[in-house]
Amino acid sequence: MHNAQKPTLDDLPTSAQLLKSTAIAAGVAVAILVTVVLPSEYNLDPTGIGEVLGLAEMGEIKQQLAEEAEMDRQTQEMPVVGPQTSIGSALLGLIVGSAHAQETQAWTETVTFDLEPGEGTELKLVMDEGAVVPFEWTVADGVVNYDQHADGSGNEISYEKGRAVEGQSGEMTAAFTGNHGWFWRNRGDAPVTVTLKIGGDYSEIKR
Repeated sequence: MHNAQKPTLDDLPTSAQLLKSTAIAAGVAVAILVTVVLPSEYNLDPTGIGEVLGLAEMGEIKQQLAEEAEMDRQTQEMPVVGPQTSIGSALLGLIVGSAHAQETQAWTETVTFDLEPGEGTELKLVMDEGAVVPFEWTVADGVVNYDQHADGSGNEISYEKGRAVEGQSGEMTAAFTGNHGWFWRNRGDAPVTVTLKIGGDYSEIKR
């Protein structure tokens, strides 16, 4: 039976070598955390590398999914609203939305797209600070969850969110120069069609 020779003290790494290896490993871990984990998981991109690699967009989608899940949980915990209240709220929303739609007929762009069950999509407008865009979007054959938000110039903001919504109309005023728009997701069991009408002051549409 062959006995392996035990290492001598000279064969073992020194304290300095161990410290150096530990420091290198810690540096690599921090670099991965900052450039990969934070952008892809939490939509935090302090170095800008995440946006170049497409990881920041992945992180933004994950955060939106997490927010949708929290909205679903909160909705399930809310008491059930009586039929009269639900119908009254729906009628009021239709009346207000129709009145506003009649005031903003000069749309400069109409975008229509389909969403399969579980599918989401985002559309943003490039706007200068203070610019105003009237808009109206509707959902055919179902409802969607949405997040109206913006990013750019080192800023991020969420204007409004909704769950199981058939449409929305109003005016979006840019809080800062950047990309302003919506993220929609179909949480239903069947495909839906979303139609967005916009006007006002914007320079570009990004999808």
